[in-house]
This record gives sequence, structure tokens and C-alpha cells, in this order.
Amino acid sequence: MHYMARYLSPLGEIILTADEQGLTGLGFADKLPPAGAATAASPYLTAAARWLDAYFAGERPEERPRLHMLGTPFQLEVWRELLTIPYGQTITYGEIAARLAKRRGIPRFAAQAVGGAVGRNPVGIIVPCHRVMGAAGNLTGFGGGIERKAALLRLEGAWQADFHLPPEKKPKQKR
Repeated sequence: MHYMARYLSPLGEIILTADEQGLTGLGFADKLPPAGAATAASPYLTAAARWLDAYFAGERPEERPRLHMLGTPFQLEVWRELLTIPYGQTITYGEIAARLAKRRGIPRFAAQAVGGAVGRNPVGIIVPCHRVMGAAGNLTGFGGGIERKAALLRLEGAWQADFHLPPEKKPKQKR
């Protein structure tokens, strides 16, 4: 059975999903397709809401709710690496790629492949993909939107003066 709950955060409504094995999803409602799971009680949803309460109160929640993330072996490897990024710190896609290459005993690994896996993280915030930066302090990609990524980094005290938001894309004019 699949479960769903809505969580009202300071950054907007969050949709939480779970199954019998753990938390399966966490994303901002305005960035997700309509939720189809039944709204029902689940200990994993309750644990995730408690975690988010502490996080948005500026605390450092230690115990994560149990996760049940489904993905390719490579995605799971990258998502496990995201879980090692300490609260209030950031890392680049390239640094994660270097860690994976070292672990696999190969000379290098493509940061773009890491970026693809990070971008498919189904449990944002708790699996802290917002702590991953592009080269030279570029805030790139976040399923909840770049402004929310910046807000999360500020909340954690991780924002640095050399971070910068990408320039806004101007809509193409019709001919």
C-alpha cells in the first residue's frame, strides 16, 4: 500500500509518500504531478514530518526516517553519498564524482552522470541534494527550484558570499 501526506513548510507545501518499507518521496507540491496515493497514516510519514519540523526550526535532526528509495544501482550509490554530506556544508558534483571514482578504483568519473542521479533524488531535503553545488559556487538544479535551494542553504548556515544564482532565462520571443 502507498501512503501520502501533505506537510506545510515555510517554503511551500511538501508532499510526502511512503510504502510499508519506508519513506519513498518528498517534494514540493508545485513541482510534482498530482499525487495519486491514498492519504493515510504511516509511521514513516509521521517520522518525516517530525524530522521536517525540527529541520525548519533550525535544528539539526539526527535520526532520519527510514527510507525506501528505488533507483538504479548507480543512483542508489549517489544518493547514499548525498547522505554523507554534513548539515551546513556543501560539495560539488565533481567532488562526488571523484569520491565515486576513487571507490571504484578508476581514474575519473563524469560529474554530469552524478548530476543526473542527484536530479532524480526522490526524497529531497532529507537526502540533501540541495547541498550539491556546481563548479565555482554555481547553484545548479534543485527539484524544488533554485530559490528554495538557496533558502535551504541559508537555513543551514551554508550560504557563502561566492555562491551565485544562475541568470534568469528570458522567454523566447515568437516570430
